[in-house]
Amino acid sequence: MRTLKFLLQKEFRQIFRNKALLPLIVIAPIVQLLILPLAADYEVRNINLSIVDQDHSSMSRDLISKVTSSGYFKLADYSPSFDKAFRQVEDDRSDLILEIPPGFERNLIRENPQQLFVAINAVNGVKAGLGGSYLSQIIREYNNNIRQQWLPANKTTSLPAIEITNANWFNPHMSYYLFMVPGILAILVTIVGSYMCALNIVKEKELGTIEQINVTPVRKYQFILGKLIPFLVIGIFVFSAGLFGVARLVYGIIPVGNILLLYGFLVVYLVAILGLGLLISTFASTQQQAMSVAFFFIIIFMLMSGLFTPLDGMPHWAYIISQCNPVTYFIEVVRMIILKGSGPEDIKKHFLIMSGFGILLNVLAIWNYRKTG
Repeated sequence: MRTLKFLLQKEFRQIFRNKALLPLIVIAPIVQLLILPLAADYEVRNINLSIVDQDHSSMSRDLISKVTSSGYFKLADYSPSFDKAFRQVEDDRSDLILEIPPGFERNLIRENPQQLFVAINAVNGVKAGLGGSYLSQIIREYNNNIRQQWLPANKTTSLPAIEITNANWFNPHMSYYLFMVPGILAILVTIVGSYMCALNIVKEKELGTIEQINVTPVRKYQFILGKLIPFLVIGIFVFSAGLFGVARLVYGIIPVGNILLLYGFLVVYLVAILGLGLLISTFASTQQQAMSVAFFFIIIFMLMSGLFTPLDGMPHWAYIISQCNPVTYFIEVVRMIILKGSGPEDIKKHFLIMSGFGILLNVLAIWNYRKTG
């Protein structure tokens, strides 16, 4: 313990002496947590819409008013013809075109079916899909309102109706902040743990101090613990600052579940992810190599963690790979405890899997350091 105490003093002094590294470890993740949730929005708003109204009737104006007042569309152009509206799409000034044909109101009053033409710029598939879905839903609601107004009273009372009542569990207001902020916080803790820790042993190699440590009576596990514990403490600090500082004060997210259970899983996760960083540093000879390998794993962890895309929507082979990703389990547990209030029984499987990751990666790091030392 005395040897480990001296190693920890050395590591903490090196970290706090580095005036460039400390802001990257502590301040940068907090700033990123402030900015990234504002950009990672699943809702698409302010979709530029071009309207070609060839009817100029009260019903066409009513439809246009409903579309533009929905909050999803911004009227970018009011064109007299489809060709001029299409030029707006080609110039990337409009995303959708809604064309109302002549005789729209007259045909509806005569109870004849009437068609609307919608053209969607599908270069951005996500924006096109959501924009087309929003517009179709508004048109359906407009059509249902017309039917209810024109249907005779005796028919409306005799027709059976099913009333649906929705209840949103765990996220009553459907706020994407509640979904994205815990996931982004998990990613930032992963970056601090794996990326910074991967540079640790490599720095000793480049400075030449690794040979001095190898000839001392310091044991291998003591050396690994001396490298792991400081970043474990920093990872807990970053997570706490993000959870109780940014998430609570800025986004109003208050954890529903047990905080001690959340921190218990956090410690196990940090041990696993720091073990990966130490394993990378034992293989790399330079800091550039360590940074490249760590960046490679971080990108895969982020994109295959279920943060931005659902795991169930992935191909089968990609889903299998995502189950070997420790970030996947950490994001799930953070969301389960913060949003759902899950207990120990709910995260038991995640805890066992993460413990396996921690044991495997740290054993490999100790074994590989012994081989190179």
